[in-house]
Amino acid sequence: MSVADSTGRRLLVHLARAQAGGRLPSVTAGVVRDGALLWTGTYGTPQVPGHDVVDVQHRIGSITKTLTAVLVLQLVRDGRLDLDDPVSAVLGEVPYGDRSVRHLLAHASGIAAEPAGEWWERSDGVPFAELVAAHASAPSVAAPGSRFHYSNLGYALLGELAARVHGRPWAECVAALVLEPLGMTRTSYLPTGAAAQGWSVDPYTRELVAEPATDTRALAPAGQLWSTVADLATYAAFLVDGHPDVLDASWLDDASVPQSGSAGSLASAHGLGFQLLQGGSGMLLGHGGSMPGFLAACFADRPRRTAAVVLASATTGFSPTELARALLEELESCEPALPRPWRPTDTVPPELDGVLGTWHWGNTPFVLALGGGEGGGDVVATGPGGSEKWRFGVVDGRIVGTAGYHHGEELHVVRRADGSVGHLEVATFVLTRTPYDPDAPAPGGHPGR
Repeated sequence: MSVADSTGRRLLVHLARAQAGGRLPSVTAGVVRDGALLWTGTYGTPQVPGHDVVDVQHRIGSITKTLTAVLVLQLVRDGRLDLDDPVSAVLGEVPYGDRSVRHLLAHASGIAAEPAGEWWERSDGVPFAELVAAHASAPSVAAPGSRFHYSNLGYALLGELAARVHGRPWAECVAALVLEPLGMTRTSYLPTGAAAQGWSVDPYTRELVAEPATDTRALAPAGQLWSTVADLATYAAFLVDGHPDVLDASWLDDASVPQSGSAGSLASAHGLGFQLLQGGSGMLLGHGGSMPGFLAACFADRPRRTAAVVLASATTGFSPTELARALLEELESCEPALPRPWRPTDTVPPELDGVLGTWHWGNTPFVLALGGGEGGGDVVATGPGGSEKWRFGVVDGRIVGTAGYHHGEELHVVRRADGSVGHLEVATFVLTRTPYDPDAPAPGGHPGR
């Protein structure tokens, strides 16, 4: 699978402009569709001559946070942790221990953005006990849940939490529970094999100065990992489809729900460990990353089943996130994503007997029909104009909202004595075959009576 030559040229132009305008020694990127890396490109001076650019490691910075989040969500899935548990339930008496797992994942905990002490990204790291001691009397920035406030320190707490529950170091947990199942063999705690040197670019002389490749230790869950374009393409495919041995797609759906965001901006938000950016088919899921000498981004457009990965070997004013978004827009413009093929329904769940067809909420008609596909698919409710309003699925013999206003609410089928369906109820909504059917209850009474 690959893109047309003309598409590849257009994608490369974005890299060339980013490399020249951002004063980058090199920038490498890849685009993914349907789980496959279909285009890669690089522009600038090869970081490791003679090696395939997609296999050269770069530091990925805060993309690391999403792998820490995956570890935590696995614990929630397995019933070993609750999103609303305070971290003190696992870590004991630690600074900010009253903050919930959810708040820390979403950067809504109100704790300090950076750890006390020197610039942690360019310094030798400290063990967790020393990090805790340095924050014994640290003040809060905001009340928990009151606002978005990005915190590297919060992910140090989350990483230690995952390590304590599993009884082994965070790095071993990431390797065994995320990297190995996904086959990400070129993602590691410290650089191995072909790895790029990170550079600082002098803003006036344009000279390059090598940046240190530090071991951040207690802060590692916030930004330590090294990876490649090929490995991050694999990770991006996971963000689209999930993986049975890591997290299935339903957990990524949950992680994609906005939990916090900056006041005055609807262009971005934060889910459970992931950045959410306006773009593509509506919202991109992933994360940007930076460490001294490196910039990175990995974002997926889940409905279109596409993703973009960007790695650069310098820290300048360049935005890898914007480049990833531009690559996805260019791909869609040149070679649009194909919708999933429609398939006829193979079975209709017995719970839906008499439920499909036209119903009225008051005087407004809605059509309830199966979406099609294996197992019947969801029940899609379309309103006037044909737009989707609600969506329901059959779960353990119950009809439950899966999208729209009635998400999580149960649709009750009220049957007559002869077994036929009289009306439907969901929350206070009463749906009838005719507008304000006099034989069905109408909250507030029937008009004209």
